[in-house]
Amino acid sequence: MNTRIALPVSLLAASLVLAACSSGTGGAAAEPPTGATGAAVADASLADVQEAGELVVGTEGTYRPFSYHVDGSGDLTGYDVEVARAVAEELGVEIRFEETQWDAIFAGLEAGRFDVIANQVSITPDREASYTFSEPYTYSTGVIVVAEGTTDIASFEDLEGKTAAQSLTSNWHTLAKDSGANIEAIEGWAQAAALVEQGRVDATINDKLTFLDYQKQTGDTGLLIAAETDDFSRSAFAFASGSDSLARAVDDALAALAENGTLAEISAEFFGDNVSVAPGQ
Repeated sequence: MNTRIALPVSLLAASLVLAACSSGTGGAAAEPPTGATGAAVADASLADVQEAGELVVGTEGTYRPFSYHVDGSGDLTGYDVEVARAVAEELGVEIRFEETQWDAIFAGLEAGRFDVIANQVSITPDREASYTFSEPYTYSTGVIVVAEGTTDIASFEDLEGKTAAQSLTSNWHTLAKDSGANIEAIEGWAQAAALVEQGRVDATINDKLTFLDYQKQTGDTGLLIAAETDDFSRSAFAFASGSDSLARAVDDALAALAENGTLAEISAEFFGDNVSVAPGQ
């Protein structure tokens, strides 16, 4: 079952959000600053990275499955981390990660502590006005998750009169309510998944990446996606405003990694699916 629904733009923009993102469209670069003579300041972002021989990447290191430390070894890994490593290899430079709390990560980028952020940064109009973005490397829809064997929920309209487990502070709660569902208040995804599996509620709505990560980590086959939204969020690398040359070089690297299958392999490792391509492609 893969019925889709188109959401109003205002609701979608609020709904397709992970801990560090919300929905949006591709990143347009800001105009470079001008000096006293009025001449545009040259964009040295790529040249600086090439001269240094390394790409410095800001990331949280505490945001599983995107950026986190492996239990036991303590090695930094995650979907965003491994995509960034592959990009650096394509660029022919080393990579160095600077771990930073989310609340300070954009300030660190602006201060020049790192060249780029790799931390599931969703492209939003507000961010487009302040930063330069690569092409997206993550796409995600909103999904209805039901117990395996469910036959009476195949669309968002089918939630009318059903009970959905939702956090009252989540925008997925708004989508479930607007779809006519009765709401069972819960604390988070783990509780919602358990209630659906136990048959105590009919469904839950969440981000597709959350569901795929849960399936990958637990091997659970008792839940499935009944329907998903037509619209989707996009996450990309974020650069300081005007870093066009570096952003475009990263775009070329991402295109090469897509063509040779590397992005699909990294996606499968962490999600069991290819989240690096837009739905329908």
